[in-house]
Amino acid sequence: MMSSQRRATMAGGAALVAALGVVVTPGAVAEGAPAPTATRIHDVQGTTRLSPLEGDRVTVPGVVTATRTFGASRGFWIQDAHGDGDPRTSEGLFVFTGDRTPDVAPGEVVAATGTVAEYYPGDPATTAAQSTTELVDAEWTVTARGADVPEALPVGPDTVPERLSARPGGSIEGLTLRPDTYALDFWEAHEGELVSVVDSRLVSRSTDYNELYVTTKPEQNPSERGGTVYSGYDRPNTGVLKIESLIPFSERPFPEADTGDTLAGVTSGPVAYDSYGGYTLMANTLGEVKRGGLEREVTRPQRPGELSVATYNVENLSAVDGGEKFAELAEGVVTNLRSPDILTLEEIQDDNGPEGIGDGVVSADETLRRFTDAIVTAGGPRYEWRQIDPVEGADGGQPGGNIRVGFLFDPERVSFVDREGGDATTPVRARRAPGGARLSVSPGRIEPADPAWHESRKPLAGEFVFRGRTVFVVANHFASKGGDQPTHGRFQPPERTTEPQRVRQAEVVRDFVGELLAVDRRANVVVAGDLNDFPFSPTLATLTEGGALGSLVDTLPPDQRYSYVFEGNSQVLDHILVSAAPHRVDYDVVHVNAEFADQASDHDPQIVRFLPR
Repeated sequence: MMSSQRRATMAGGAALVAALGVVVTPGAVAEGAPAPTATRIHDVQGTTRLSPLEGDRVTVPGVVTATRTFGASRGFWIQDAHGDGDPRTSEGLFVFTGDRTPDVAPGEVVAATGTVAEYYPGDPATTAAQSTTELVDAEWTVTARGADVPEALPVGPDTVPERLSARPGGSIEGLTLRPDTYALDFWEAHEGELVSVVDSRLVSRSTDYNELYVTTKPEQNPSERGGTVYSGYDRPNTGVLKIESLIPFSERPFPEADTGDTLAGVTSGPVAYDSYGGYTLMANTLGEVKRGGLEREVTRPQRPGELSVATYNVENLSAVDGGEKFAELAEGVVTNLRSPDILTLEEIQDDNGPEGIGDGVVSADETLRRFTDAIVTAGGPRYEWRQIDPVEGADGGQPGGNIRVGFLFDPERVSFVDREGGDATTPVRARRAPGGARLSVSPGRIEPADPAWHESRKPLAGEFVFRGRTVFVVANHFASKGGDQPTHGRFQPPERTTEPQRVRQAEVVRDFVGELLAVDRRANVVVAGDLNDFPFSPTLATLTEGGALGSLVDTLPPDQRYSYVFEGNSQVLDHILVSAAPHRVDYDVVHVNAEFADQASDHDPQIVRFLPR
């Protein structure tokens, strides 16, 4: 297996290749090196994901279809206009030129000489990403100009198979491609070839990395607002396709778009694989974004007798952030969430955020002061806050940020029961009290020493009183999914390596709720936050096991079940669960961020309104 590192050296062999009828320009060749073998692109690509000619030095003819002229990974794509008729073998190939801008243009016919390599983004021994078959250490000769560029393959609703991949329980690299059966095989069989989409719906905002995601299957799991809902491990959205631009941004800035917009007209270019987002259309013809008019949602206000509890991941908010972020988040709280009585916050950072790694600063008072001041400026109530400073560097997240969860509450509507003794290492317990249950400390962390919370945020329990009724709220931010294998990777089914930690975290929180309900089976309990897992995951199944907690996202219609958009999939990571006691429960995911290019956070907040018993 060749190294995963791209090589920018342009030295290479030279030979008269009579079989192709072209002359390869002479260049420096290592003494005694064999002459390159004349072959065709489909022979280089082969019928599996790995080239049968890997490591060989070859010369192949092709028509230049596209060039990548900026960035650190430059090169050009060539395509054989006369294929072998085998749908498993791609007729396109990327010629890697490193940081050298290729001096070719679409429509030129070239003979490209180079070493066949499989490029992996990362260590090929460990990465779950697929490889790209390409030529490295390349040189080329232009043999003709003005040739017809091969016609792009139109991709529509019925082009890509519904099934994602074979699932051998390991690598799919050695399996013979079945492009008529599996979506990943279809795209691999067209690696490097030109494809096109027309008037495609965007199922994600334009990302911070200059990416667009469209759906080629507009009827596949559509959300009510134009996205594509991810509804199960066995139901991947095979119509989602990522698009990047090969057009220099100095010539055409990358478009800004919201979910539900349309990429109007024709978008075409060669197929490439990216470890972020999977198979990608690298557009040298890019359509125009036609606005769909998506608007931010506004929930209804709580009625006088209703308690409203919201959860909001505020994406690494710290006191060093600019005023604009605080103002936008505050506007969301006041206008879109209608100033809820209680907010659980995730991703609150300490007062100097990631700027202070190992500096001993763990307090978040300035962060929360700025946030609550911004809420007042936006016309909201003067919230108070409760939280517990973590042990420095112990809770994961952005290094130096000392991320944690916390509560905001409106003291005009609800009271917080302060019970001393809660700190970073002291566990909260359920206690029996006259009339029901109480917390041993409030606020208090749930089992902070349990290995489940290693390098992860510890859940925070708080005791509140609303109109004489006690309500227990648990704020959560479970361990990240970072490290799981991608759905589009070379290992199928992908391993969810981070899942066991979240399952254990769910057990700990579920058991704590069980302790409260054992003391008072009619206790009002709300469990809320970023659980970093899906409604259909073992994590949520564990948390709801036994029926003590009900997951509210399951009460929504399927096309409304999402709070986050990742790689074109609208999905649920944030959750609110309640015990059986609350009645007249009304739940809403308020879409204000995840679908929009302009966003204050990458998560949408959620809110529940109910009457406590």
